[in-house]
Amino acid sequence: MTSHHPPPGPARPPGASGGPGKPARSWPLSRRTIVTRAVALAVAGLAIYLLLPSLTRVLASWPRLRTLDPVWLAVALVAEVASFTCTFALQRLALQTRAWFSVVTAGLAGNGVSGILPGGAAAGAGLQFEMLSNAGFDSGAAAAALTAFSLLEVGALLALPVVALPAVLAGAAVSPGLVRTGLLGLAMFCLLAVVGAVLLNTDRPLAAVGRAVEALRNRITRGRRPPLTGLDTLLLSERDTIRSVLGRNWWQALLLTVGRLGFDFGCLLAALRATGTHPQHALVLLAYAAANVIELVPVTPGGLGLVEASLAGLLVLAGVHGSDAFLATLAYRLASYWLPLSTGLPAYLLYRHRYGRLAHHARH
Repeated sequence: MTSHHPPPGPARPPGASGGPGKPARSWPLSRRTIVTRAVALAVAGLAIYLLLPSLTRVLASWPRLRTLDPVWLAVALVAEVASFTCTFALQRLALQTRAWFSVVTAGLAGNGVSGILPGGAAAGAGLQFEMLSNAGFDSGAAAAALTAFSLLEVGALLALPVVALPAVLAGAAVSPGLVRTGLLGLAMFCLLAVVGAVLLNTDRPLAAVGRAVEALRNRITRGRRPPLTGLDTLLLSERDTIRSVLGRNWWQALLLTVGRLGFDFGCLLAALRATGTHPQHALVLLAYAAANVIELVPVTPGGLGLVEASLAGLLVLAGVHGSDAFLATLAYRLASYWLPLSTGLPAYLLYRHRYGRLAHHARH
């Protein structure tokens, strides 16, 4: 649910169409590209229009932010800063660098572009790649690092609802309370780390998941679409891509990925605590996991409207009063979406001050 969800890593570095040291060729937009972008913009506008009532109700809670407990609101902000720190640390690990400035400014600028454009994840990834290349990173290494980072983050997000179910079932009989919710969440993220370690180091479980998903998809679409084949091989290949980039540091990357999600979940818990509510902890876990997956759907910029509507509605089902659910959602999105979004332009200007204008060529 954070706005720093991973953009799709470029299979080929943007702007690296020429050879080493050659400037990239600039091609005019094709009619198909223009139509595709126009359709994406129209779909995003329609989605925001349909979700406008829920989004309006969340934003209408703005005056009530002053009623939140300032201590817990500060905890929410600190937790989200820690979540972003894990993200940038993971990117540093993938890039095999100790530098913070270039990684953080490129990440924030790319996140800003991703959060304001419909389907802007690709544009955000392109800007981030250009900034890293301009800062002196090898273009091939930067592309591989962004790809591995994206695969690892998306995989963790898709696994989150599955891992949440055992934790929910284990804690279903426990009385509600945010302390218990936090402990249950900690258990869930520990389980996510264990599952990630198994999938990164063994072939059979991941291949079995691929075959199961493939069989389910083929059964659902039987007679309407050609059968899907080779999903298990594809998953193993993508896993090997992650391992080849991270090498022996895979366990650090796994801990940072789990830490990013854990601190982000902590931000939501702190926002709920700031309202003084006591929800059903198991359902809060499901609400968080479901809203994270929903945000992956590239319909609106940064999941705007989709996350607000889904998260607020699921929190109501978790036992949170309607007005408190909208207020907690607003506080959470303020910390995880709006504030990081506002840092994109300052981060880009700071980058420009140190490195100058983007050269728009690939460095090798």
